[in-house]
Amino acid sequence: MKTETRWVKTILWVVGTVLGLVASYAVAGLIGGSIPSNRDWRAPAEGVHIFVESNGVHTGIIVPKVAAGVDWRGVARAEDLRDPRYGAFDHVSFGWGEKAFYLETPTWADVKLRTVVASAVGSDRTLMHVDHLPRPRPGDGAREIVLTPAQYRRLAAYIRASFRDGGARYRGYAGYDAFYEANGRYDAVRTCNAWTGDALRFAGVKVGWWTPFPVTVMGWF
Repeated sequence: MKTETRWVKTILWVVGTVLGLVASYAVAGLIGGSIPSNRDWRAPAEGVHIFVESNGVHTGIIVPKVAAGVDWRGVARAEDLRDPRYGAFDHVSFGWGEKAFYLETPTWADVKLRTVVASAVGSDRTLMHVDHLPRPRPGDGAREIVLTPAQYRRLAAYIRASFRDGGARYRGYAGYDAFYEANGRYDAVRTCNAWTGDALRFAGVKVGWWTPFPVTVMGWF
């Protein structure tokens, strides 16, 4: 009986510790996401129109293929797609994330606990997910932001630096997307959403100090 009691206490302690860590992480993320960086940023009346998108779990950045002296057609190539015809679209979206999670979860039904845990613990294997798409319309789930040409070029430089030069390419989930090997380490601190926030912050946009969750990104726009 005493042995059983000890096991119950141990299990309760482990469960309580895990729940406490998860709760602390959530609170820290929400606090970090509420602290503004680039406090004085104001969107210009005219400039380059970009978009921030979210599917409820991942966030990404949508930009014109050609604007302010930046041409993404040499990076996001039509020939990397299952259906190169989608390369005719005039916008492209960028998201960064963990390689196994990206490649092994084409749908949410494919999500495995081991993949989620491995990603949270940390992985040096990361990818850029690139979608070719038309300019988003109101109601598409993307928020529009206007940047000065100089701010946009800073954003573009950050995104470009996330690609691993000479890295492998992988076909995407559909005909209009592809994956590219990326730089950077993914973990519970530097998530796909933190990457989005870091990119916007680097460009000079007002966004949270740390943005590990979609709401900590999208809540600013």
